[in-house]
Amino acid sequence: MQNMSINVGGRLLDLSQPRVVGILNATPDSFYAGSRQQTEADIARRANEIVEQGGDIIDVGAYSTRPGAELVDEDEEMERLKNALDIVRRQQPDALISVDTFRPDVARMAVEEFGVGLVNDVSEGHIHGAFGGTQQPDEVKGCPPMFQMVAKLRVPYILMSVLGTMEQMLLSFAREVQLLRSLGQKDIILDPGFGFGKTLEENYTVMQQMEHLHTLGLPLLVGVSRKSMIWKLLGSSPDEALNGTTVLNTLALQKGARLLRVHDVREAVETIRIYQAVQK
Repeated sequence: MQNMSINVGGRLLDLSQPRVVGILNATPDSFYAGSRQQTEADIARRANEIVEQGGDIIDVGAYSTRPGAELVDEDEEMERLKNALDIVRRQQPDALISVDTFRPDVARMAVEEFGVGLVNDVSEGHIHGAFGGTQQPDEVKGCPPMFQMVAKLRVPYILMSVLGTMEQMLLSFAREVQLLRSLGQKDIILDPGFGFGKTLEENYTVMQQMEHLHTLGLPLLVGVSRKSMIWKLLGSSPDEALNGTTVLNTLALQKGARLLRVHDVREAVETIRIYQAVQK
């Protein structure tokens, strides 16, 4: 595995060792109840907790993507994020922050007004119709608005797949990375998108085959934290899915993941430390 780094607001984040992205959900209805932060005190506590437990990036989102979640319009998402980012910035002024959004104008607000350093887009640029997108691959004549926005903002972009198989994912990622590069986008992180557009079985097949993504030469982020691929398989619940999360995070590290996006920061940091000790 080659050493990798990304430029986050003028600071180089070295990805030669795995990093932890801590989730901060400024929503009332995220699938894992323990991650919902709405009051000022809750958001402040969570931001401090992520940093104190060893998280490298605080990932702030204000739109739940769980099945059946409330539809939130852009104005509401914007207001939730402004409130949350203001609190996070006051609590942790030096923290690296990513914004979890699929809306270009929301991303712009977060970067320009609050100095957010990364954009985490779970829609794959809307190319495949995720979250209200209308463009299909063979119809894309121009560039998706989010691709244009992140290139203009000059921030690292987390490109997440909403496709079900590794073959589809590789072909789509290759096209999208080429498109982003043509816009001048420098730092791109790939996310296989566990839980998005995949059956239970497809999630595990993608995990098994994840090393194939290294052919694209980009760092990988994995987000499996407490997802249904764990608790549906085990017949449990998100509240009981920490052990399964740790198992899958360990497997992801073995497959070359450079970033782990998690609810449980301390446990992920410990997982990385143990994994690295074995690799020495």
